[in-house]
Amino acid sequence: MLPSETTLAGSRSIWGAAICALLTAGGMTASAADDKTIYSLANPTPDRLMREMTTDRPDITEVPFTVDAGRVQVETTAFGYARSRPDADGTVTGGYELMGSNIRIGLTHDLEATIIVAPYARQRTVGPGVGTVASGSGAVVLRAKWNVWGNDTFGKSSSTAFAVLPYVSLPTETHNGVSPEAFDGGLQTFFAADLGGNFSFGMNAGVHSVKNLDAVGRHMETTASATLGYAWTEKFSTYGEIAARTGLREGMGDVGLVGGGMAYRITKDVQLDCGVNFGVTPASPRYSPFVGVSARF
Repeated sequence: MLPSETTLAGSRSIWGAAICALLTAGGMTASAADDKTIYSLANPTPDRLMREMTTDRPDITEVPFTVDAGRVQVETTAFGYARSRPDADGTVTGGYELMGSNIRIGLTHDLEATIIVAPYARQRTVGPGVGTVASGSGAVVLRAKWNVWGNDTFGKSSSTAFAVLPYVSLPTETHNGVSPEAFDGGLQTFFAADLGGNFSFGMNAGVHSVKNLDAVGRHMETTASATLGYAWTEKFSTYGEIAARTGLREGMGDVGLVGGGMAYRITKDVQLDCGVNFGVTPASPRYSPFVGVSARF
């Protein structure tokens, strides 16, 4: 039976108040549900609230964004090759790595833990009276990235993001010619800016404590890099980059690189990439091409 006009008129204020209360409660519920700080490793971020996948590869310059809480992202160099310039004696080193991976684990809304593993690498050194081969696993690197700002506000013109990352590098197979002989550590900072017009800019800077190989004690090295990216479509992007490492005690001086590459997003959670770096100083690899894949779970 339909209510009469008199009944509706008499109950209008009651129903109005009830509807307002429901709308208010609904708004509060939605707001609470959209508060991503409530999610953690044990309480993963739901799919609908996950931000767009960003990766620390293929460029050397890493992003300031973290993986969403409770999610895991694996970024792998399927194959990478590097060939050195001849040293003063004409000796050249060439080598490759397989399946080196950066495993990123979202702990909270703005904090992630990272484990970098290098399962296998091989180097061959050839020169006058020299012919050696070294192979095995590389260092295991433990890192923690904290996004200071910009995780969920980046993407509009003039928006920025910033993160800091302390790390330690642990030797695996010492004396194999691939893994470092002792632990190293340091602190890196990551900055990104949206330039508008599908252009983005990234910059990294870091300090690193490195054990002296030919003497007692340690020394400090610094790294810096900058990258300019362009998104041609929602799936396809390219970049150009410069990078340097200074303060090296061994070798022929500082390392300087220029490079570029591309990335293609197959799905929202899978990306393929490739690129190449070229050395611009005597201590740098002459060239180092690579291909890789990243996936988020």
